[in-house]
Amino acid sequence: MKKIFSKKVIIPVVVGVVFLTTSAFKNDFFEIAKQIEIFTTLFKELNMNYVDETNPGALMDTAIKSMLADLDPYTNFMNEQDVEAARINNTGDYTGIGARIKTLKDKLLVIEPYKDYPADKAGLKPGDEIIKIGNTVVANYEDHAGDLLKGTSDSSVEVTYLRQGKSHTTTIKRAEVDIKAVPHFSMVNDKTGYIVLSRFNNKAYTETNYALRDLKAQGAKKIILDLRGNPGGLLNEAIKIVNLFVPKGQLVVTTKSKVKKYNRTYITQNQPIDTEIPLVVLIDGASASASEIVSGALQDLDRAVIVGSRSFGKGLVQRPKQLTYGTQVKITISRYYTPSGRCIQSLDYWNRNEKGEAVRVKKENYHQFKTKNGRKVFDGGGVLPDVALDAAKNPTITKAIQESDFIFNYAVNYYYNHDIKHINSFSLTDKDFSDFKNYLKTNNFSFETETEKDLKKAFETAKKEALNDNIEKEYNTLINHLNASKNTVIDENKAYLLELLIEDIVKCYVYREGLYDYYKIHDTEIKKATKILSNSTTYQSYLR
Repeated sequence: MKKIFSKKVIIPVVVGVVFLTTSAFKNDFFEIAKQIEIFTTLFKELNMNYVDETNPGALMDTAIKSMLADLDPYTNFMNEQDVEAARINNTGDYTGIGARIKTLKDKLLVIEPYKDYPADKAGLKPGDEIIKIGNTVVANYEDHAGDLLKGTSDSSVEVTYLRQGKSHTTTIKRAEVDIKAVPHFSMVNDKTGYIVLSRFNNKAYTETNYALRDLKAQGAKKIILDLRGNPGGLLNEAIKIVNLFVPKGQLVVTTKSKVKKYNRTYITQNQPIDTEIPLVVLIDGASASASEIVSGALQDLDRAVIVGSRSFGKGLVQRPKQLTYGTQVKITISRYYTPSGRCIQSLDYWNRNEKGEAVRVKKENYHQFKTKNGRKVFDGGGVLPDVALDAAKNPTITKAIQESDFIFNYAVNYYYNHDIKHINSFSLTDKDFSDFKNYLKTNNFSFETETEKDLKKAFETAKKEALNDNIEKEYNTLINHLNASKNTVIDENKAYLLELLIEDIVKCYVYREGLYDYYKIHDTEIKKATKILSNSTTYQSYLR
């Protein structure tokens, strides 16, 4: 054990040295040094004297995660695998089979093969369950099984997978994979261009710039920029994308921190592509961070009409700091503020409730700001669209259906049981929704709500206090009512669930590229944006 300890205890010591040499900690030098010394001696005594064998690495991992959990969800320790994942996210480049894969306990589930990449060329489809990679059985592999699919370009890997219960084996030749920031751009009609920006990696500006120029060359006189579902990314890319539509020298965002060097004012540096072209930006509850910088800045500058539902509300900026052994810590270093001066952070992680949960900023505590033209905008809860459409309902139960893969699995089964010739005219019927509900039932979808948990806890307490005879009947009645309520909630969210089902089904047939073509015909937000842009008087009325 002493040998194990000698290798591991250096980590907190080295990290401590890093902390003590950064300017942010100089004022607290003694307190930080004191706490590190206490922790180091505790860690040493624990590992050397605990009655059973300990795992110093696992203990340290728990200690770090517990410490950071007390701050915000964006301040994270990143091991070597996390660092590599962040690199891929920021660059969009890696070598592998070209598919989105989900790791399950005993298999790797193919969620989405990328069109014309190795997995697609080898015939893999959504829903395929990879059970063996080379000679390695995934269920017996204790490390990250997905890493077995990676390798040098042009190298081959044999994969065994299950499809609809039948076993297949194929050989996949790995290749460089380029994950695009702009996966789609095209004309909606003869005058309106449509650009999907799905992430802010280091290609976001270049690809958006190219898409905008290309669409203008095709005759686009108006633009729809779709930021729905975009979780954000690199701050500088967001600023350069705003710069495509606003003049050089324009304030886009300000960051404020307790560390003076992180207090920054970001100004556009380049000549724009077009400061006059009518622009609609689409956002939703999953548009976060850099997406909110772009939409918030364009709104504050009265440069675009924002359409959709309120954005996520992440007004915090992170920066990675290098640690030892290839690890990093990603730290929230500042808050950002749009040109009007508002911070759209929606959750308060520093004044939590009695359960230790972050508290959402109350509407009565929002502050009012003014856009360039004097329109009222507010902080505290994400970017509120100029044209707010009904947000898709997503209560806990529908989220549970998504996270349990019932929507994805139903879509895969639908694909193998239906031959759809004309996907752009595809829709689901009431009968399909009834089938989906039956699918949930036959596959034993069950979900315990927080209300049920609290009731069960109260009933268990009543039994301990010998009070259950008087309340058991009422308890069972409440549980039955709650189960009936769950079914009602599913019915109330019919439209939202059907949208999710259609999305996964369409991707099974025509990949993600085909899904965007389907959206241009059927999507409510795109239709609304196109209508607004079709009438210059209507468009300008939202900006005055």
